[in-house]
Amino acid sequence: MFNLNFLIMLKVKQNGTAKKENASVKKEVKKKLTEQAIGKTTVPVKTAVAEKKVTVEKPVINLGERIQKFEKLRGLATQRERLTQTLNELTKFNYNQDDSSSFYLRDSRNLEFKTTNTNLIKLVTTHLQSTLEVRKVEIENKIIAFEL
Repeated sequence: MFNLNFLIMLKVKQNGTAKKENASVKKEVKKKLTEQAIGKTTVPVKTAVAEKKVTVEKPVINLGERIQKFEKLRGLATQRERLTQTLNELTKFNYNQDDSSSFYLRDSRNLEFKTTNTNLIKLVTTHLQSTLEVRKVEIENKIIAFEL
């Protein structure tokens, strides 16, 4: 810093033109800073402060936790496969059904509901298919966002 000031002073003393050069440099810097403040330009300003390197330490995960996370991911993948298989079977049923279709529901006490109404069957299968598709998208999003 001292050497630079000394050189500028020498130039001023020699011919008087260095003072004008120094002033024009200050005007350019001031103009750039004004433009940046207004938002006209986005020229990066270099600072005299040295950049510090920041090291980020990864959290230590033990083997048990990692295996547990892997099993959870495997469970999500299995759910997706089952949903895909069910959706494929339901799609085949929707496109290949005829007027002789029957729909059965049976609970744990063997009480049964049976219908051959094609409109009701179509309504139930359409609703079931849309519900399964929504669930499949949810599981796929979980798999994508999953972190080991």
